[in-house]
Amino acid sequence: MATPIVIPPVGESITSGVIQTWRVKDGDYAQRDDVLLDLETDKITVELRATAAGIVHPEAKEGDQVDVGAKVGWIDETATAPTPSGANAAKPEPAATTVVQESRAESVRATPLARKAAEERGVDISKLRATGPGERIREQDVINYAKGGAIAPAAGPAMNAEKNIAAVDAVSQVRSGGPGSRQITRERMSMLRQRVASRLVEAQHTAAMLTTFNECDMSAVLAYRAKYKEDFEKRFGVGLGFMSFFVKAACSALQSFPLVNASIVADEKGHPAIEKHDYCDIAIAVASPKGLVVPVIRNAELLNFAQIEQAVKDLATKAKDGKITLEDMTGGTFTITNGGIFGSLMSTPILNPPQSGILGMHAIKNRAVENPEKPGEVVIRPMMYLALSYDHRIIDGAEAVQFLVRIKNSIEDPRRLLLEL
Repeated sequence: MATPIVIPPVGESITSGVIQTWRVKDGDYAQRDDVLLDLETDKITVELRATAAGIVHPEAKEGDQVDVGAKVGWIDETATAPTPSGANAAKPEPAATTVVQESRAESVRATPLARKAAEERGVDISKLRATGPGERIREQDVINYAKGGAIAPAAGPAMNAEKNIAAVDAVSQVRSGGPGSRQITRERMSMLRQRVASRLVEAQHTAAMLTTFNECDMSAVLAYRAKYKEDFEKRFGVGLGFMSFFVKAACSALQSFPLVNASIVADEKGHPAIEKHDYCDIAIAVASPKGLVVPVIRNAELLNFAQIEQAVKDLATKAKDGKITLEDMTGGTFTITNGGIFGSLMSTPILNPPQSGILGMHAIKNRAVENPEKPGEVVIRPMMYLALSYDHRIIDGAEAVQFLVRIKNSIEDPRRLLLEL
């Protein structure tokens, strides 16, 4: 019996995807529920599992864009599972070596084109050093290695300092195509990157977007973290970062200025309407190897500092490991993005539709400011610029400014958060 391998529905708004990686090869035996392939969509990457046991025969290739419902291969259920060899059975050494190499290659981060090039040239992809974005091996890496080029193999623990220096220099030359090279490379834009791009352009075309700025003194937050950091981690098992302070401050401000927590939607007659939310689902912009993702902390207004820090940590780990789900990114009434972790001093964040506000955090820098307790006296304080981009169609400038001041006051005096002031 031949069972088709079909792309299943993975989300209400997802109609197609790109086959990122086949986890099995033509002729491999798969058990029911084994992972057959990774499907990259414009929101998440999902694993497609076998619905039956048998010999797998892929028909679509890595890199192919396929629609939901499309057949991408089939499983021969009449085939029987391979019988394990006995303990004393002799196994050809080359075959065992090949299996080990293939297993290692599957765990290596590489583009579909790189895997195809490695297979065609008989290159063990696990031995290559990645030079592509997100530490992925590119097709050019494989080609250069096959030609005996300068791409350095993955470094072993015994590599000495001189070899390390030589490897770094070799990689830098290949990245630039060598001295005097005018090489041009093209790589398909991922579906996630395409989706991010379209949403950012959509936000600029549809919303009357403005940005207001302020700055806040981080002295109090830094002092609290230094004083309670160890006790906090011992009790709750998670570190005390900056994000919990800003999430709590944002929730407080959103409850006082509900229009910043609202969205413009179409009513039952198709007319513009303002949809307000009595909850705060805070989306946190997270950089992942595949691009920007914005998972959501739901009902953040009900969470304490430890619960927020744990939620942020869990979402960041899932994003790094490529485990973010569609449910993680669904919804969200307000977004916080922290460009400061990359060194950004100031920026104008773009709205995350259909939300009407996004808060931008930035790098903390010591600057000369007036001492609020002693007017006229100049002191050095750790300062952070804050940016609030908002949709002027439903949020007035005065309201946006007051919202940002509310956050500033909460950060400069965190006791306000405890007293709900």
